[in-house]
Amino acid sequence: MANCEGKVLAIDDDPAVLDVLAGTLGSLGYDVLQSPDGSEGYSLAVKHLPDVVLLDVVMPDPDGLEVCRMLKANPDTALIPVVFLTGQGSREARLAGLEAGATDFLDKPCDLSELKTRVRNLVAYHRMILDLNSAEEMLFTFAKILEARDRETGDHCVRLAQLGVRIGERIGLDSEQLQTLHRGCFLHDIGKIGIPDAVLLKPGKLDPDEWAIVKRHPHIGNEICRHLRSLRPVLPLIRHHHERLDGSGYPDGLVGEKIPFLARVFQVVDIFDALSNSRPYREALPIGQVIETIREETARGFWDQQIVDEFLTMITEDDRENGANDPAI
Repeated sequence: MANCEGKVLAIDDDPAVLDVLAGTLGSLGYDVLQSPDGSEGYSLAVKHLPDVVLLDVVMPDPDGLEVCRMLKANPDTALIPVVFLTGQGSREARLAGLEAGATDFLDKPCDLSELKTRVRNLVAYHRMILDLNSAEEMLFTFAKILEARDRETGDHCVRLAQLGVRIGERIGLDSEQLQTLHRGCFLHDIGKIGIPDAVLLKPGKLDPDEWAIVKRHPHIGNEICRHLRSLRPVLPLIRHHHERLDGSGYPDGLVGEKIPFLARVFQVVDIFDALSNSRPYREALPIGQVIETIREETARGFWDQQIVDEFLTMITEDDRENGANDPAI
């Protein structure tokens, strides 16, 4: 439909109800998909990704509650608003619907004015969510492009994410913290988009003016990401991943536990990856020298001792499992 106002999927085993929904919403410019069966309706939702699903509760197996659970369990359809069409007005029925993931309820027979208003609002809501998701995906794409500019640090973010999740699980981070750390591993340097290549990729030592430019990237990254609500938990890591416990880091010179915990976890993973992989200004260091350097810097007050101990224990165990015999470990 050329000027479609939105796509609506109606699932109901009563053909008369489907006719009313299709006629009412179709006359307003909506593209209305119809299904008299829960399984078929779910398949249509996965295939066409509608903006709203209008779902009858009482249907042959699977019923509306089960179809809603299926939709919410699928990442591709989880964000689609589901409106239950029900003649069951009891508190228990509505609680069951909410637990299944319903967004709203409409009583049968539907008040057509209310139907139009609910659908219009939910289509707008879903489109807004899609726009936000697109913006977030765009930032992750920029982060990958940024990383690809420097062949010496290729796959840096992927390595950080893998190590970050492993140490996070080891020290008991919950699922939300692990997700934040994982996202931070990809977005921590997004602010380097604002740093000229001549400075960012310079093979030699930076002069004071160039170093001052590079040190702006945590602030730039914070400004880029702060407008997305979904990325707000990642902001402390983006802004503070270059702080040091002794206060000698940047951009804010935070000291000790004032540095956010996930930023402290990330710092240890980041320094390990930086030392153990080649950079434009030096070759990768042997694993024994990497570990010794991290220990020395921790003793100087740069990194969190407890996190370092756990991380180096993990790395040492990995090295032993791989059959290495480095006396420096």
